[in-house]
Amino acid sequence: MNKKLIGVVALSLASSIASANTGLALIHGTGKQTNAYDDYWTGDFINSVKKGLPNESLVTVINCDFEQYMWDVRAAGCVADQVSSFMAQKQITDLKVITHSNGGNVMRWIMSNPTWDSRYPNIIDKTSRVIALAPSSGGTPLADAAIAGNVFESVVGWLVGVKNDAVRMQQVGWMANYNQDWLFGTAGRPSLPKTFEAVVGSDVDSAVWDGDSYCGGYHNQVGLEVTQNWLNSCSDGFLECSSQSAAGSTWFVDKQKTKGQEPLSHQQSRRKCFDLDKLIRDRI
Repeated sequence: MNKKLIGVVALSLASSIASANTGLALIHGTGKQTNAYDDYWTGDFINSVKKGLPNESLVTVINCDFEQYMWDVRAAGCVADQVSSFMAQKQITDLKVITHSNGGNVMRWIMSNPTWDSRYPNIIDKTSRVIALAPSSGGTPLADAAIAGNVFESVVGWLVGVKNDAVRMQQVGWMANYNQDWLFGTAGRPSLPKTFEAVVGSDVDSAVWDGDSYCGGYHNQVGLEVTQNWLNSCSDGFLECSSQSAAGSTWFVDKQKTKGQEPLSHQQSRRKCFDLDKLIRDRI
């Protein structure tokens, strides 16, 4: 390739990058949200992450009813509605998505079932990357316990909520069935059409003398330390590592990249803890 042609190609690529209108959507986890900005993510986290965008104003925080099954009009349908409106209003041509926990399942539903909703194909086409923070791709034994109504229920109720459809859906066996028949990205299934990369939380620290235990709220760390007793040794207090890494690819397991090699509990993986916000900022 001669120098003139190289220059033309480089100019074309630069023009393409400059003309891309990159936006960011944050999709919460289980629960019915009306103010996810403050109640789920916090402004500290969002305001730090969005610095990675060419235009920091192109951010939308999704508020939907994730007490429903992922395909429900109040869940995936609501996400499709809000994301589509955001892309149209802001003329987004490149969408980055950050999800947490069950939000990863909702986003995988959209990417795996393009014919389900007429809005899905455009969302899939515009999406370039999904960063899934502690996604519940393989479900959690705590959901099984909550639905069974045994002794676990009183322990995990604050974490997974009541016996709603979203909790029922995240039972381990149920997620295995969905992964086999309805969702892409897991072993033996077609790949997802766009990058879906997980950040995996591997442990919970709750020592009262350890200042790192207070990031995200010390009381949350104590609760997650309790629930971790019913999970395997690699877990974030809500999800086992194998569940978090079941779909797509693993970007990193917490201690591989966090400041001070600190673990990320399920609460801390949606907070400005141990430079997680900076890592995501650089990624987008």
